Amino acid sequence: MMKGAITHVNPDGLTKNPAFSQIITTHGSGKTIYIGGQNSVNENREVVGKDDILIQTDQVMKNLKIALAASGANFEHIVKMAIHIVQGQNAYGAFQVSQKFLGRSSNPPTISVLFVAGLINPAFLLEIDAIAFLPDL
Repeated sequence: MMKGAITHVNPDGLTKNPAFSQIITTHGSGKTIYIGGQNSVNENREVVGKDDILIQTDQVMKNLKIALAASGANFEHIVKMAIHIVQGQNAYGAFQVSQKFLGRSSNPPTISVLFVAGLINPAFLLEIDAIAFLPDL
């Protein structure tokens, strides 16, 4: 029976950065998990951290953690994150907050960061969607 695996590739000729991987491939059997855009809304449908991207980032990462756990996965299984930040917000500060959850992994996910004019709710300062792969062991 074929088992699943995740391979992180940072080839010569491309930037090597400890915060993200350039390429990730998945092999074999496992479960792919698609997590829709998470924002700073808590389980009571309240916006957490209005006007504060650092507090909102913390809530978004908590929401991602819940979504991953509901699928039997954790942050190590994320292979791709797309981060949408409202123009003018502190992207570096948000990144620092996210590192509490992502850590200094030797195999970080691929990441795309996009500045946007706004999100569906004007109170939202960022939104993150993710793809994870949970290999069969």
